[in-house]
Amino acid sequence: MDIATMIFNGISTSSILLLTALGLAITFGLMRVINMAHGEFIMIGAYTTYLVQEVFSKNLPESVFDLYYIISLFMSFIVAFFIGVVLERLVISRLYGREIDSLLATWGVSLVLQQAARSIFGAQPVNVKAPGFLQGSIGGTSSFSYVRLFIIIVMVICLTGIWVLMYRTDFGAKMRATMQNRSMAQCLGINTKIMDCITFGIGSGLAGIAGCSISLLFSIDSTLGTKYIVDTFMVVVLGGVGKLIGTFTGAGIIGLSNVTLETLTSASIAKFLVLILVIIFLQWKPQGLFAIKSRSLDE
Repeated sequence: MDIATMIFNGISTSSILLLTALGLAITFGLMRVINMAHGEFIMIGAYTTYLVQEVFSKNLPESVFDLYYIISLFMSFIVAFFIGVVLERLVISRLYGREIDSLLATWGVSLVLQQAARSIFGAQPVNVKAPGFLQGSIGGTSSFSYVRLFIIIVMVICLTGIWVLMYRTDFGAKMRATMQNRSMAQCLGINTKIMDCITFGIGSGLAGIAGCSISLLFSIDSTLGTKYIVDTFMVVVLGGVGKLIGTFTGAGIIGLSNVTLETLTSASIAKFLVLILVIIFLQWKPQGLFAIKSRSLDE
Protein backbone atom coordinates (compact mmCIF):
# COMPACT_ATOMS: atom_id res chain seq x y z
CA MET A 1 0.00 0.00 0.00
CA ASP A 2 1.48 3.37 -1.01
CA ILE A 3 1.59 6.27 1.43
CA ALA A 4 -1.15 8.29 -0.32
CA THR A 5 -3.59 5.37 -0.22
CA MET A 6 -2.71 4.68 3.42
CA ILE A 7 -3.35 8.30 4.39
CA PHE A 8 -6.61 8.32 2.44
CA ASN A 9 -7.77 5.12 4.15
CA GLY A 10 -6.77 6.62 7.48
CA ILE A 11 -8.85 9.74 6.79
CA SER A 12 -11.85 7.65 5.72
CA THR A 13 -11.51 5.48 8.85
CA SER A 14 -11.32 8.65 10.93
CA SER A 15 -14.48 9.89 9.18
CA ILE A 16 -16.33 6.70 10.14
CA LEU A 17 -15.15 7.05 13.75
CA LEU A 18 -16.16 10.71 13.79
CA LEU A 19 -19.64 9.88 12.47
CA THR A 20 -20.09 7.27 15.20
CA ALA A 21 -18.58 9.55 17.85
CA LEU A 22 -20.60 12.70 17.05
CA GLY A 23 -23.74 11.21 18.57
CA LEU A 24 -21.82 9.93 21.58
CA ALA A 25 -20.20 13.34 22.02
CA ILE A 26 -23.72 14.67 22.61
CA THR A 27 -25.18 11.87 24.77
CA PHE A 28 -21.99 11.24 26.79
CA GLY A 29 -20.08 14.48 26.41
CA LEU A 30 -22.95 16.90 26.97
CA MET A 31 -25.67 14.85 28.69
CA ARG A 32 -23.27 12.80 30.87
CA VAL A 33 -25.08 9.57 29.99
CA ILE A 34 -22.90 6.50 29.46
CA ASN A 35 -24.91 4.99 26.63
CA MET A 36 -23.67 1.46 26.01
CA ALA A 37 -26.51 1.03 23.50
CA HIS A 38 -25.01 3.66 21.19
CA GLY A 39 -23.55 0.94 18.99
CA GLU A 40 -27.01 -0.53 18.49
CA PHE A 41 -28.19 2.73 16.95
CA ILE A 42 -25.39 2.25 14.41
CA MET A 43 -26.87 -1.20 13.77
CA ILE A 44 -30.36 0.29 13.46
CA GLY A 45 -29.14 2.74 10.80
CA ALA A 46 -27.46 -0.07 8.87
CA TYR A 47 -30.53 -2.33 8.95
CA THR A 48 -32.75 0.60 7.95
CA THR A 49 -30.53 1.06 4.89
CA TYR A 50 -30.93 -2.63 4.08
CA LEU A 51 -34.73 -2.43 4.38
CA VAL A 52 -34.95 0.62 2.13
CA GLN A 53 -32.77 -1.18 -0.42
CA GLU A 54 -35.12 -4.19 -0.33
CA VAL A 55 -38.19 -1.99 -0.81
CA PHE A 56 -36.61 -0.30 -3.84
CA SER A 57 -35.35 -3.53 -5.42
CA LYS A 58 -38.67 -5.37 -5.05
CA ASN A 59 -41.21 -2.64 -5.70
CA LEU A 60 -39.66 0.01 -7.91
CA PRO A 61 -38.07 -0.04 -11.40
CA GLU A 62 -34.33 -0.63 -11.63
CA SER A 63 -33.83 2.81 -13.17
CA VAL A 64 -34.50 4.49 -9.79
CA PHE A 65 -32.68 1.93 -7.63
CA ASP A 66 -29.69 4.20 -6.95
CA LEU A 67 -31.96 6.68 -5.19
CA TYR A 68 -32.46 4.18 -2.38
CA TYR A 69 -29.23 5.21 -0.68
CA ILE A 70 -30.08 8.91 -0.56
CA ILE A 71 -33.46 7.99 0.98
CA SER A 72 -31.64 5.65 3.39
CA LEU A 73 -29.51 8.47 4.79
CA PHE A 74 -32.61 10.37 5.87
CA MET A 75 -34.53 7.27 6.97
CA SER A 76 -31.60 6.02 9.08
CA PHE A 77 -31.55 9.31 10.96
CA ILE A 78 -35.34 9.40 11.40
CA VAL A 79 -35.69 5.78 12.61
CA ALA A 80 -32.73 6.02 15.00
CA PHE A 81 -33.97 9.43 16.21
CA PHE A 82 -37.43 8.04 16.97
CA ILE A 83 -36.10 4.97 18.82
CA GLY A 84 -33.68 7.22 20.72
CA VAL A 85 -36.55 9.47 21.82
CA VAL A 86 -38.51 6.43 23.05
CA LEU A 87 -35.47 5.13 24.94
CA GLU A 88 -34.86 8.52 26.53
CA ARG A 89 -38.45 8.84 27.72
CA LEU A 90 -38.72 5.29 29.05
CA VAL A 91 -35.24 4.71 30.51
CA ILE A 92 -32.66 7.50 30.25
CA SER A 93 -34.85 10.25 31.76
CA ARG A 94 -34.82 8.34 35.06
CA LEU A 95 -31.04 8.03 35.17
CA TYR A 96 -29.64 11.55 34.78
CA GLY A 97 -26.84 12.13 37.27
CA ARG A 98 -26.43 8.37 37.82
CA GLU A 99 -23.71 7.44 35.34
CA ILE A 100 -23.05 3.90 36.58
CA ASP A 101 -26.78 3.14 36.57
CA SER A 102 -27.07 4.50 33.03
CA LEU A 103 -24.16 2.27 31.95
CA LEU A 104 -25.82 -0.87 33.32
CA ALA A 105 -29.29 0.01 32.04
CA THR A 106 -28.17 0.87 28.50
CA TRP A 107 -26.01 -2.26 28.39
CA GLY A 108 -29.19 -4.23 29.05
CA VAL A 109 -30.96 -2.25 26.33
CA SER A 110 -28.15 -3.07 23.88
CA LEU A 111 -28.64 -6.80 24.53
CA VAL A 112 -32.39 -6.46 23.97
CA LEU A 113 -31.87 -4.58 20.68
CA GLN A 114 -29.32 -7.12 19.46
CA GLN A 115 -31.71 -9.99 20.18
CA ALA A 116 -34.55 -8.10 18.48
CA ALA A 117 -32.37 -7.69 15.37
CA ARG A 118 -31.54 -11.41 15.35
CA SER A 119 -35.21 -12.28 15.69
CA ILE A 120 -36.28 -9.98 12.84
CA PHE A 121 -33.40 -10.36 10.37
CA GLY A 122 -31.87 -13.69 11.41
CA ALA A 123 -28.38 -14.56 12.56
CA GLN A 124 -26.82 -14.47 9.08
CA PRO A 125 -25.26 -11.18 7.92
CA VAL A 126 -26.95 -9.20 5.15
CA ASN A 127 -25.32 -6.86 2.63
CA VAL A 128 -26.06 -3.52 1.04
CA LYS A 129 -25.19 -2.89 -2.60
CA ALA A 130 -23.55 0.44 -3.23
CA PRO A 131 -25.49 2.61 -5.71
CA GLY A 132 -24.03 3.00 -9.18
CA PHE A 133 -22.63 6.47 -8.56
CA LEU A 134 -20.52 5.15 -5.65
CA GLN A 135 -19.03 2.14 -7.42
CA GLY A 136 -15.45 2.31 -8.60
CA SER A 137 -12.55 4.54 -7.66
CA ILE A 138 -10.33 7.32 -8.93
CA GLY A 139 -6.58 7.50 -9.24
CA GLY A 140 -3.91 5.36 -10.80
CA THR A 141 -1.18 4.09 -8.50
CA SER A 142 -3.08 5.53 -5.54
CA SER A 143 -6.67 4.32 -5.54
CA PHE A 144 -9.39 6.36 -3.81
CA SER A 145 -12.76 4.61 -3.74
CA TYR A 146 -15.92 6.64 -4.32
CA VAL A 147 -17.54 5.01 -1.27
CA ARG A 148 -14.86 6.26 1.10
CA LEU A 149 -14.87 9.70 -0.53
CA PHE A 150 -18.63 9.84 -0.02
CA ILE A 151 -18.26 8.90 3.66
CA ILE A 152 -15.79 11.74 4.13
CA ILE A 153 -18.27 14.16 2.52
CA VAL A 154 -21.10 12.90 4.75
CA MET A 155 -18.87 13.38 7.80
CA VAL A 156 -18.06 16.99 6.83
CA ILE A 157 -21.77 17.77 6.31
CA CYS A 158 -22.78 16.21 9.64
CA LEU A 159 -19.97 17.90 11.57
CA THR A 160 -20.81 21.28 10.05
CA GLY A 161 -24.51 20.78 10.74
CA ILE A 162 -23.93 19.90 14.40
CA TRP A 163 -21.59 22.86 14.88
CA VAL A 164 -24.13 25.25 13.37
CA LEU A 165 -26.94 23.72 15.46
CA MET A 166 -25.02 23.92 18.73
CA TYR A 167 -23.29 27.28 18.37
CA ARG A 168 -25.31 29.33 15.90
CA THR A 169 -28.96 28.62 16.78
CA ASP A 170 -31.27 29.43 19.65
CA PHE A 171 -32.00 25.73 20.07
CA GLY A 172 -28.29 24.98 20.43
CA ALA A 173 -27.91 27.66 23.10
CA LYS A 174 -30.83 26.17 25.04
CA MET A 175 -29.39 22.69 24.63
CA ARG A 176 -25.99 23.68 25.98
CA ALA A 177 -27.58 25.65 28.81
CA THR A 178 -29.64 22.62 29.83
CA MET A 179 -26.63 20.33 29.87
CA GLN A 180 -24.37 22.77 31.72
CA ASN A 181 -26.78 24.04 34.38
CA ARG A 182 -30.19 22.38 34.39
CA SER A 183 -31.60 24.33 37.35
CA MET A 184 -30.67 27.71 35.88
CA ALA A 185 -32.06 26.70 32.49
CA GLN A 186 -35.40 25.83 34.12
CA CYS A 187 -35.42 29.20 35.87
CA LEU A 188 -35.01 30.87 32.47
CA GLY A 189 -38.11 29.09 31.16
CA ILE A 190 -36.43 26.33 29.15
CA ASN A 191 -38.38 23.07 29.04
CA THR A 192 -35.50 20.81 29.99
CA LYS A 193 -37.46 17.57 29.51
CA ILE A 194 -38.10 18.40 25.86
CA MET A 195 -34.49 19.49 25.39
CA ASP A 196 -33.24 16.21 26.90
CA CYS A 197 -35.53 14.20 24.65
CA ILE A 198 -34.60 15.98 21.41
CA THR A 199 -30.88 16.09 22.24
CA PHE A 200 -30.71 12.35 22.91
CA GLY A 201 -32.71 11.74 19.74
CA ILE A 202 -30.23 13.80 17.68
CA GLY A 203 -27.32 11.84 19.11
CA SER A 204 -29.05 8.58 18.26
CA GLY A 205 -29.92 9.81 14.76
CA LEU A 206 -26.28 10.66 14.05
CA ALA A 207 -25.37 7.09 15.00
CA GLY A 208 -28.00 5.94 12.51
CA ILE A 209 -26.30 7.93 9.74
CA ALA A 210 -23.01 6.34 10.75
CA GLY A 211 -24.61 2.91 10.38
CA CYS A 212 -25.92 3.86 6.94
CA SER A 213 -22.37 4.80 5.90
CA ILE A 214 -20.75 1.70 7.41
CA SER A 215 -23.22 -0.55 5.59
CA LEU A 216 -21.48 0.34 2.31
CA LEU A 217 -18.22 -1.18 3.57
CA PHE A 218 -19.14 -4.16 5.74
CA SER A 219 -21.79 -6.83 6.17
CA ILE A 220 -24.63 -6.06 8.57
CA ASP A 221 -25.46 -8.21 11.58
CA SER A 222 -26.76 -7.76 15.11
CA THR A 223 -23.25 -7.19 16.52
CA LEU A 224 -22.23 -4.49 14.03
CA GLY A 225 -22.36 -1.70 16.61
CA THR A 226 -20.27 -3.51 19.22
CA LYS A 227 -17.29 -3.42 16.83
CA TYR A 228 -17.22 0.38 17.09
CA ILE A 229 -18.33 1.18 20.63
CA VAL A 230 -14.85 0.97 22.25
CA ASP A 231 -13.16 3.09 19.57
CA THR A 232 -16.03 5.56 19.73
CA PHE A 233 -15.67 6.06 23.49
CA MET A 234 -11.91 6.41 23.05
CA VAL A 235 -12.44 9.17 20.47
CA VAL A 236 -14.71 11.17 22.81
CA VAL A 237 -12.53 10.71 25.90
CA LEU A 238 -9.24 11.37 24.09
CA GLY A 239 -10.54 14.54 22.45
CA GLY A 240 -12.11 15.90 25.61
CA VAL A 241 -15.63 15.29 26.83
CA GLY A 242 -18.16 17.76 25.45
CA LYS A 243 -15.91 19.42 22.84
CA LEU A 244 -16.63 19.02 19.12
CA ILE A 245 -13.09 20.06 18.16
CA GLY A 246 -11.83 17.38 20.54
CA THR A 247 -14.05 14.74 18.95
CA PHE A 248 -12.78 15.74 15.50
CA THR A 249 -9.14 15.61 16.61
CA GLY A 250 -9.55 12.37 18.55
CA ALA A 251 -11.16 10.64 15.55
CA GLY A 252 -8.31 11.78 13.31
CA ILE A 253 -5.61 10.55 15.69
CA ILE A 254 -7.19 7.15 16.35
CA GLY A 255 -8.21 6.56 12.74
CA LEU A 256 -4.80 7.37 11.27
CA SER A 257 -3.03 5.46 14.05
CA ASN A 258 -5.15 2.37 13.45
CA VAL A 259 -4.46 2.30 9.70
CA THR A 260 -0.73 3.04 10.11
CA LEU A 261 -0.21 0.37 12.77
CA GLU A 262 -2.31 -2.16 10.83
CA THR A 263 0.04 -1.69 7.88
CA LEU A 264 3.07 -2.35 10.09
CA THR A 265 1.57 -5.14 12.24
CA SER A 266 -1.96 -6.61 12.16
CA ALA A 267 -5.50 -5.39 12.91
CA SER A 268 -5.72 -6.90 16.41
CA ILE A 269 -2.23 -5.77 17.45
CA ALA A 270 -2.93 -2.28 16.05
CA LYS A 271 -6.09 -1.91 18.16
CA PHE A 272 -4.20 -3.10 21.23
CA LEU A 273 -1.36 -0.62 20.68
CA VAL A 274 -3.77 2.28 20.08
CA LEU A 275 -5.65 1.44 23.29
CA ILE A 276 -2.38 1.34 25.28
CA LEU A 277 -1.26 4.68 23.83
CA VAL A 278 -4.61 6.30 24.67
CA ILE A 279 -4.44 4.97 28.25
CA ILE A 280 -0.90 6.29 28.65
CA PHE A 281 -1.92 9.69 27.28
CA LEU A 282 -4.92 9.93 29.63
CA GLN A 283 -2.65 9.21 32.60
CA TRP A 284 -0.77 12.38 31.66
CA LYS A 285 -3.80 14.44 30.65
CA PRO A 286 -6.99 12.87 32.05
CA GLN A 287 -9.26 15.65 30.74
CA GLY A 288 -8.34 14.87 27.14
CA LEU A 289 -6.90 17.12 24.47
CA PHE A 290 -9.52 19.89 24.80
CA ALA A 291 -10.97 20.21 28.29
CA ILE A 292 -14.00 22.41 29.03
CA LYS A 293 -12.90 25.43 31.00
CA SER A 294 -15.16 26.79 33.72
CA ARG A 295 -14.93 29.23 36.60
CA SER A 296 -14.77 27.96 40.14
CA LEU A 297 -17.44 29.03 42.62
CA ASP A 298 -15.15 31.38 44.50
CA GLU A 299 -14.12 33.36 41.42
